[in-house]
Amino acid sequence: MFRSVSRLVRKFRAINAHYNTPRIGMSPAVRASLMVLRGYLLFLVALMLYKFVSLLG
Repeated sequence: MFRSVSRLVRKFRAINAHYNTPRIGMSPAVRASLMVLRGYLLFLVALMLYKFVSLLG
């Protein structure tokens, strides 16, 4: 069990290392838009988790 988890973690780290640096240049406006979208996505996930927990309780 531990070996499979550590293998999975190594695989994730390898993928993250490969895509660590972007291959295309981004303007500051594009970078800001992507950060806003990331925040919006995290907000939606948090909202869904809150709804799920409130339905259970």
